[in-house]
Amino acid sequence: MFEYTALTAEGKTVSGVIDADNVKEARLKLKRTGVFPVDVAVGAARPSAGGRRALFGERVSMAELSVLTRQLSTLLTAGLPLVDSLGALGEQVERTSVKRVVAGVRERIREGASFADALAAHPSVFSLLYVNMVRVGEASGTLDRVLLSLAEFLERQARLRNQVMAALTYPLLMLAVSVIILVFLVAFVVPKVTVVFADMHQALPWPTVVLIALSDALRLGWWVLALAGVGGGVAIARYVRTPAGRRRYDASALRLPVIGRLVRMIALSRFTSTLSTLLAGGIGLLTALEIVKNVVHNVVIADAIESARENIRQGQSIAEPLRRSGVFPPLVTHMIAVGELSGELETMLKKVSEAYDHEVETTVGALTALLSPVMILVMGGVILFIVLAILLPIFEMSQIVR
Repeated sequence: MFEYTALTAEGKTVSGVIDADNVKEARLKLKRTGVFPVDVAVGAARPSAGGRRALFGERVSMAELSVLTRQLSTLLTAGLPLVDSLGALGEQVERTSVKRVVAGVRERIREGASFADALAAHPSVFSLLYVNMVRVGEASGTLDRVLLSLAEFLERQARLRNQVMAALTYPLLMLAVSVIILVFLVAFVVPKVTVVFADMHQALPWPTVVLIALSDALRLGWWVLALAGVGGGVAIARYVRTPAGRRRYDASALRLPVIGRLVRMIALSRFTSTLSTLLAGGIGLLTALEIVKNVVHNVVIADAIESARENIRQGQSIAEPLRRSGVFPPLVTHMIAVGELSGELETMLKKVSEAYDHEVETTVGALTALLSPVMILVMGGVILFIVLAILLPIFEMSQIVR
């Protein structure tokens, strides 16, 4: 793999990564693409012997990965060999970090590694689910169909994530702007107004006293508040990273009045969708559950899946252990039981996933519609408090003058 700098026919400088047997071949390949190579050097170093070292900046979004997977599936379905398909993908990719990943995978395959092992060398890009699905596809000779299934799965996950993020962007942005405005008013504007009240040498209304105290705290002790906030955030983050802290955090998230229901639905959507994709790809139930418990991102639900996995290992059905855990709602366990009896478990899991995706979208939309007026009311109440705290002493001064 070579990093290059080249000139286009219009004289513009371009750079990127290209794979070739040597520098001469790399220069020839660049000239065939219509650019003139200025500098070609060995780059994009291969992973270490363990195959687990991630390249600097090796990040591929879920949307990019789904597009690459679908394109690779299309090329393989058309009868193109895997190495040539990866080479074609590498030429189409624009981002250098993605190009390096594709080139690295292609290089390892040319050295004799399997496709799954080549993907496993990039754990920050290709998840355990992805690698195992590809391994099954290689063994069964259905790699193109497995990749298509993976692309559809990644597209559903990306769509769900984008829906949640898009719905929460406006309220979060509005909250951030509101906090900045309030801090500016209390720390800089209010002191200039309330300095007049300090010269009155008379008792002030309690809203004015509270406002002056808050203003002085922000103006004089802002660094203490900032340090306390940063220190508290770091302490909480470290505690959450511990096993006990993570379990308590996840359990608390599930118990929240409205947010807990949303967190549970998102986790169950990931569970059913991922398990359906793995089973449809030919992966055994026990192995699939081992992979799925790392996808839900909730320790409480993961523990329930692991407990059910142990019961299934002893010969029980999948629905009954999940029902006894108390974590999975009746809809999930009933649909799984029907799927087991009918032999359509993958189909039933996919239907449950689609139902939860729709419910998540509806719930997030309702929460967004509710958050906006609530935030406006809260901001209005805070502004009203500030206005009253400033106007009440003025009214008292006018009465004294009269």
